[in-house]
Amino acid sequence: MTKKSSNANLRKANKAKNDEFYTQLSDIEKELGHYKIHFKDKTIFCNCDDPAESNFFKYFALNFEHLGLKKLTATHFEIEKPSYKLEITRWLDLNHDWKIDLKDTKKIKLKQNWDFRSEECIELLKESDIVVTNPPFSLFREFIAQLMEYNKKFLIIWNQNALTYKEIFKIIKENKIWLWYTFPKDFKEANWNMKKFWNIAWYTNLEIQKRHEDLILYKTYKLTEYQKYYNLDAININKVKDIPMDYKGDIWVPITFLDKYNPEQFEIIGLWISSSWIEIWVRPYTSEHKKYRKEIQKRAAVDWDLYMIKDWIVEVPYARVIIKNKKL
Repeated sequence: MTKKSSNANLRKANKAKNDEFYTQLSDIEKELGHYKIHFKDKTIFCNCDDPAESNFFKYFALNFEHLGLKKLTATHFEIEKPSYKLEITRWLDLNHDWKIDLKDTKKIKLKQNWDFRSEECIELLKESDIVVTNPPFSLFREFIAQLMEYNKKFLIIWNQNALTYKEIFKIIKENKIWLWYTFPKDFKEANWNMKKFWNIAWYTNLEIQKRHEDLILYKTYKLTEYQKYYNLDAININKVKDIPMDYKGDIWVPITFLDKYNPEQFEIIGLWISSSWIEIWVRPYTSEHKKYRKEIQKRAAVDWDLYMIKDWIVEVPYARVIIKNKKL
């Protein structure tokens, strides 16, 4: 399957609000193994999973004692009728085998349908320490907003395109959320067919060592090798590995930079949003260029000024994060 057709799967999912895509247990194991220190003595809430099918619930249940969990809760969503939750606690050994695991799961009926926005679900959210889940593709903005409102720690999956959403980029710039480690691709639908998605990432606000490791830079800046922007000290970078170690001005990099971002090494200045494969002109600055610039400004997803490019035509197929090296 090509990247083009794979990304089309996600667009179709959003349009149809087909939110039932199950994360593979192997992908959960690869990522969550980096966060063991965060889970000890914590209440974990999987609030967007069918606990009967969810590999998130299964992972935490099977590793309940190994992780030293205090409590695990997962809720099942129903469209138009009351639902239930599954719960495991360190105090309740239901089968009396002297260990707490999946066999000690307690099923509890609920009054509401357990949409993550329901009153019952919000009460459980308040009681939890960390949310770990695969939220609905069509409700990502609203889901993140809720987590931020209740000041919750979380580890969740979504598409990297969300990095360019105005609301999401703002909290990334403020160092309130980041993404790391692995990038799942294969997901199972409710009908058990497999779907492949590209650019899927883990979003979290759990502190990890990798976030504070410097990106190793080895290239030096040469005027002849880097496209320079008009009227400001800025250069365009198409590959993160090409960031020069000695450039003091603004640097425009792909959004893939963000999974390598160390806030002690770089400052995030802003974000450029453009439509796919649109050329940007600067000189001569005609009425056609002026009209085009106004159209781009209307479509821009962020509030920062749009920068113009010097003397040549440059194709801007993707979003660009604007950064500056803090160590120079």
